[in-house]
Amino acid sequence: MNFSADHAARKWPSDWYANGWLPVLAILAFAGILTCAASVEANVPLPRPRPAEAPANDKAQQDEGGTADQPARLPQPGEAKPPELSACRQALTESIAIAPSIPSIKGPGGCGGEDLVRLEAIVLSPTQRVTLKPAAIMRCTMAAAVADWVRADMVPLASALGTTISELDNFDSFECRGRNRVKNAKLSEHGLANALDLRGMKFANGNTLSLTDRTASRDIREKVLASVCARFTTVLGPGSDWYHEDHIHLDLAQRRNNYKLCQWGVYDPLPAVAPLMPAVRPEEAPPRLAAEEKAKSDESSEYVSPAASSGEGDKPAAPAKPRRKLSRQSSRQ
Repeated sequence: MNFSADHAARKWPSDWYANGWLPVLAILAFAGILTCAASVEANVPLPRPRPAEAPANDKAQQDEGGTADQPARLPQPGEAKPPELSACRQALTESIAIAPSIPSIKGPGGCGGEDLVRLEAIVLSPTQRVTLKPAAIMRCTMAAAVADWVRADMVPLASALGTTISELDNFDSFECRGRNRVKNAKLSEHGLANALDLRGMKFANGNTLSLTDRTASRDIREKVLASVCARFTTVLGPGSDWYHEDHIHLDLAQRRNNYKLCQWGVYDPLPAVAPLMPAVRPEEAPPRLAAEEKAKSDESSEYVSPAASSGEGDKPAAPAKPRRKLSRQSSRQ
């Protein structure tokens, strides 16, 4: 048997692809593939239709915050769930104050806090706000107390003056430090984001009120004093210590038996003319010590009656009676 290449053309012509057979074979192969795919799809069983009386399966969608028509977006793997808002954060809405939440602060020595906000303004109406300059960082509860104080107490006070309050002068809010900035002192309420220092307020008519100004109206300052002492647990101002002579400190520190501390002296203006000083002691005056000893000797001298001194009467003179010296304690009573 001869398998040489010379006799290979006897079974397959060398020009079979040139006579149009290649397109025909391609079409037949594609048709066969479609036929097989259709037969496989026809043999796959379909799920039974859902009964009409079956309840809608939208409970899981509602739990995730979606609806049957628009399912909620499911959390992705590794995605952090947003923290739940506190009761204070839910109550402190934009209709009360512009106070966006900020991340918790955890500093050294317990400094910082949670549920913090940046109090930028207090809303009085859709067109009126009381701006804090600069914005104060504090706990939500402290921010809510400041907002309630301004809305409930300061707005009526300004209205009685024929104007409205427009700005609070923020001297200090959150600062990680000890009390009065003393080294190694106990952590201040400022370090816990639970305090606010105020220097004064500004009104819409351009007038200002400095809370520690002696020349400002005493009546107005006393009304402010009564309002803050009723709402905050600590109020420190002039007269408490020399650290608070130019501002008012407010905080919500918790103490035993709900004890409150209110130390703010509302002082009268200083006199325009200084009081007269005592006259200068003359140079020829005896020394003070000698004068005191002479006064003591005079008080201890015996008392002589007028009759005895004049020699009237036949009776001998009665013994002299010593003078009664009043003690300093008895004179006060």
